[in-house]
Amino acid sequence: MRVHQPARWGLGAAGAGIAVILGLEASSLDEMNPIRLTISEHGLGPDGWIFGFAVGLLAAGSVGIGVSLARRKLAGVLGTVALMGWSVGLLMTAWFQKHDWSVGPSLSGSIHRVGSLVAFLCLPLAVVLITGPWRRRVRSRATLVAFGLGVCSVLWVVGIGTMVFIGTRNGLPWYRIMPLGLVERGLAVTEVAALLALGVWAATPGNRSLKPGPRAAGAAGSAANLTPPRV
Repeated sequence: MRVHQPARWGLGAAGAGIAVILGLEASSLDEMNPIRLTISEHGLGPDGWIFGFAVGLLAAGSVGIGVSLARRKLAGVLGTVALMGWSVGLLMTAWFQKHDWSVGPSLSGSIHRVGSLVAFLCLPLAVVLITGPWRRRVRSRATLVAFGLGVCSVLWVVGIGTMVFIGTRNGLPWYRIMPLGLVERGLAVTEVAALLALGVWAATPGNRSLKPGPRAAGAAGSAANLTPPRV
């Protein structure tokens, strides 16, 4: 059985986008404080299109992974919709620049912020919904890794939301209650790693196989044909 093509293309596109963003991060260490400034800071200025292109590649790669998962019946409707929501959110952040606070808020920056929020919320939800029903039925390391990283991403989001709530109650601006750039990078690394694990699982041939237990060994039909409930 060949590797599922959309997943392979998706992993390639996502990997290329990630490589470009890592290159931007490395090349700007002397100019940008990664602890305070967010990743989207790369989108400002005349070379911002490079960052937008890289994020667009990541979004396109995510769509490819989602197509493979859906075609192989590894993802249900809700999980697929959540994964597509992540892709749409990424495209919004790629197309619309973040606020340039040297000139003040903008419509583009507001749309960018909404896109970031949609993306960061949808990816953990998608990973948990897609891998949750399978993790006890499929002996796949990629599935378990993706599920674990999805749970970690959820914890990141809950932690950030808690900090924002505490800051709001104490009259502190949400962007000053934590090292925003560092926190965003931690969340982004966890979510992207979860996406790649999901892509590896989607691309792996025969990842639905199960080892039958003692009772199933002599039963009619193989446990490999069992399908988890769709979510």
